[in-house]
Amino acid sequence: MNLNFTPEQEAFRAEVQEWLADNLSARLADKVRTSKHLTKQDMEEWHAKLNAKGWLANHWPVEHGGPGWDPVQRFIFEHECALAHAPRVVPFGVNMLGPVLLKYGTDEQKAHYLPRILDGTDWWCQGYSEPGAGSDLASLKTAAVREGDHYVVNGQKTWTTLGQHADWIFCLVRTSKEGKPQEGISFLLIDMNTAGIEVRPIYLLDGDHEVNEVWFTDVKVPAENLVGTENMGWTIAKYLLTYERTGIAGVGFSTAALAELKRVVAQTEKADDPLFAARVAKVDIALENMKTTNLRVLAAAAGGGAPGAESSILKVKGTEIRQEINALFLRAMGPQAQPFISEALEDGFNGPETGPDGAAYAAKDYFNNRKLSIFGGSNEIQKNIVSKAMLGM
Repeated sequence: MNLNFTPEQEAFRAEVQEWLADNLSARLADKVRTSKHLTKQDMEEWHAKLNAKGWLANHWPVEHGGPGWDPVQRFIFEHECALAHAPRVVPFGVNMLGPVLLKYGTDEQKAHYLPRILDGTDWWCQGYSEPGAGSDLASLKTAAVREGDHYVVNGQKTWTTLGQHADWIFCLVRTSKEGKPQEGISFLLIDMNTAGIEVRPIYLLDGDHEVNEVWFTDVKVPAENLVGTENMGWTIAKYLLTYERTGIAGVGFSTAALAELKRVVAQTEKADDPLFAARVAKVDIALENMKTTNLRVLAAAAGGGAPGAESSILKVKGTEIRQEINALFLRAMGPQAQPFISEALEDGFNGPETGPDGAAYAAKDYFNNRKLSIFGGSNEIQKNIVSKAMLGM
């Protein structure tokens, strides 16, 4: 990392590195480095270790279980975790719903849900996208009709990441058709064990069951599970999405991937190719610039607010950088990157080597990460946000 840190910040970085060396198992780190499929148990194991240390919800206030870190400490922690190939913390409870409840939740909702997010009692998933409402989220049709002390929910959500493991889902639902589409949306917390919910798997090309369809048929949800007030869901959704988009930027993940790329390139003929070296250098420079921008965005939100439209810049640049690194992996390996054996991404694979070290997962990462510039609001949508909110266009 080329950023200049104070002696205190360097001491903190050393503390994080030492803790990771003592607590991140070689088994988990190797699975992450080689893009093997992580099981629910793998993710829960890392969640529990971070929670036991008090480092899980590192952007939450101390009174709700956070460590009281400043933005630079949070940046350093996430960065070092990525470099050590630690599993990504499942973001839906800790990094997405948590901030929403802290800002918009009732005291009762905070007291009930926040501790359960920390100790892993509740696994959350996100119910935003629908077949006809992705980046155009305001066109969502899943309806919630108030009947006495509960809502009745009908509709469909899609691309629900890890929904097969979830105990709860936070959902955007339509509670009114009056006025602008954005004005009739509410934010509901729904128990996935409620009658009328069906989760259907979507299997990806690499064989992984990462995403799902979720169907709601006359699902009864207690009215007390409404976050904020009725029809203010769009405001909450925008607040949550700024956190999601900042995370999608993946500065730490790109840094780790770039280091891995340089290691792999040294095994290939591209090691002596000046044009290829120039492309790697261009990514390296862009990534260093984005580290500084990421720190600025985090610092601006240090007072407890959400990141602003700058999170859209991070999302665009961050995803472009990660996709370019993936493309350079394939270019470095050439034809040796073509073979793809899905079984090689599972534990216990003892089959033949598929090329130089890294070839087994180069194609998988390339294709899987094409989604980065689409989910969380496509990059085209992010550019519109920047042009309107920052440039006044």
